[in-house]
Amino acid sequence: MTLLAPGRNLVRLRRKPIPPPIRLVGGLAFLIAIGTGLLWLPISSTRPLTFMEALFTATSALSVTGLSVITPVRDLTLIGQILLMLLIQIGGVGFMVVAVIIFRLLGRRISFTDRMALSDSLGLLSPGAILALTRRVLITVISIEMIGAAMLYLHWRTDPRLSEAQALFYAIFHAVSAFCNAGFDLFSGTPGFENGLPRDSITLFVMGWLIFTGGLGIPVIADLITYPHERKLSLHTRITLIVVAFLVGVGTLGLWLSEGFDADGTLYGQPIDRQLIVTTFQSISARTAGFAGIASFEQLTPGSQLLLIALMFIGCAPASMGGGITTGTFAVLSISLWSYARGLPTAQFSGRSLATGMVRRAAAVLTISLFVVLCASWLIVTTHDTTLDRAVFEVVSAFATCGLTLGLTGELNVFGQLVIIAVMFWGRLGALTIISAIANPSTAPQPVTYPEEQILIG
Repeated sequence: MTLLAPGRNLVRLRRKPIPPPIRLVGGLAFLIAIGTGLLWLPISSTRPLTFMEALFTATSALSVTGLSVITPVRDLTLIGQILLMLLIQIGGVGFMVVAVIIFRLLGRRISFTDRMALSDSLGLLSPGAILALTRRVLITVISIEMIGAAMLYLHWRTDPRLSEAQALFYAIFHAVSAFCNAGFDLFSGTPGFENGLPRDSITLFVMGWLIFTGGLGIPVIADLITYPHERKLSLHTRITLIVVAFLVGVGTLGLWLSEGFDADGTLYGQPIDRQLIVTTFQSISARTAGFAGIASFEQLTPGSQLLLIALMFIGCAPASMGGGITTGTFAVLSISLWSYARGLPTAQFSGRSLATGMVRRAAAVLTISLFVVLCASWLIVTTHDTTLDRAVFEVVSAFATCGLTLGLTGELNVFGQLVIIAVMFWGRLGALTIISAIANPSTAPQPVTYPEEQILIG
């Protein structure tokens, strides 16, 4: 029996399930490799793509970023464009959702570890009823995208620059890209659309609605769907809606003042209603969608650039189609700061106290995110002939999986592209997921408790 014990232990080690964070990191890396290979095929492109172009595009699509070193409508065939749309869709709804759907179609049982990984992917606190929620998530996503695609098609089919087939495909592609907060568009490079995406009021309204909805997050959308029956919203949903409304309002006002009132602004001299429509869309899009509502985007005033960097860095809600530190982290830190200023013992909001561990996680996300942005910005500035503002804007856009750019993406060398790829990968999964996958922290209690000591802060 003694001789068999080591063998049994070895079998147990081999059967030990892979932790959810490692599954998420490995799954995204695997899909990027598959996407790179498919985009690299001759059938996917109108010209031979380099490996870095295929890798950068696949990473940007699966991380729903939108930064691109190619022009999709010119460099990709119809098959390549459809493949790009599928990669965006998979990256948006989450590859764990796609994996679970495939397993169910094949009749395979979903293990508890898979349920935990899916729960982490959707940002849920509990894996209960995860399969039912997955079905509702998929149905909701497809329904919203179909409604958006229908609205865009009915509007774009009247444009003489587009054929009937083009209007239909463009509507589907941009509905998926907008709802998934990806930022890829097919108008850039299309004859007759020198400024890229149409910026008429109807297009901006529909696209803005899709971006806004996709940025709310799966838990919030599920909560809003059940609200007519339950007449109750969770604390997470209420905080998210408040923060999102605040950020959209501040972004709209700030961009309006910078671009509409300033004589050097890109919207100066236009009607006020047009200014408000464009700045509202840009405020919504800046929090990780990546569509430029302002035609001469690279000529934004410094004030607008700084404001957009802040909006991108905060990003969208947790478990949404976007990135950034998330509105949840921003809300927890703001509530904690306000509670501390009021002398309260804990972070409190709406008659509830936030867990101490939640505040610590939010502080960890902010600290790690600042380190990643600063490190990546330094690498870009030291290896490229560019200004600091353009480098920081590019890095924050990649970190927030946004896709807005001041024109630096096409100037990146191979090293710069690798840096942006790493930042996009990091931004899609989030700081805590990657750190947990790397560090694999133990949940066992510490055997020793050390005495407390004070240091000076502030």
